[in-house]
Amino acid sequence: MRKLGIIGGMSWVSTASYYERINRSIQKRSAPMSSAPLLIESLDFRALYALREAHDWKRAAGVLSESARRLEGAGAEGLIIGANSMHRLYDEVAAAVSIPILHIAEYVGLAMQRAGATRAALLGTRNVMTESFYRKRLVAHGIDLLPPNLDFVEMLDRIIYEELMVGKVTREAERTLKTIITNKAQEGAGAIVLACTELDLVVDVDANVLPIFDSTRIHCEAAADWILGAEAVH
Repeated sequence: MRKLGIIGGMSWVSTASYYERINRSIQKRSAPMSSAPLLIESLDFRALYALREAHDWKRAAGVLSESARRLEGAGAEGLIIGANSMHRLYDEVAAAVSIPILHIAEYVGLAMQRAGATRAALLGTRNVMTESFYRKRLVAHGIDLLPPNLDFVEMLDRIIYEELMVGKVTREAERTLKTIITNKAQEGAGAIVLACTELDLVVDVDANVLPIFDSTRIHCEAAADWILGAEAVH
């Protein structure tokens, strides 16, 4: 099995989910006592969240690039960034290392393409929902994305940063997500993309009014595939 490096801590909640999901997949597909060869660097998210200004993103790119180099130096043969929003910095981080980085949105787009999904709503943090870096990857796979509703953008951003990223799960957040998903179905969405690695804490991925493409699940399955020998998509 190939050794995978994870740039984590963004948040620690989702990094824990990555560790568990990748190992469960490897155990299921390899041998009962197997566990994934992983290197994890858990960054201090206090200095990396709610980035707005260009100089903030530049500083964050330096932090993630240094993390990538450390993981490569420690023996990682490939990398993942365990956060959707930080894929805004994908190109800068990928340029800092000579090993592949598995791009989360590419795998989400491939999964949707295989499933025949063509019209979807993207749910995540403000920058994922409103900027082009993530959306264009899905559009390239033939996905027509509904425009973001700015009221929902603010609600989701608050729930993600103030609750989910610190491990807080509430019934109110679950109700809010149900309302948003129902609204998106009424607007014509045929599927929902959970483009935040913590949103599955408050969305029932397997039983919903629309098909749910959970970026965390998809990324973890892709990571397990790569560990077991599949080619990287980036």
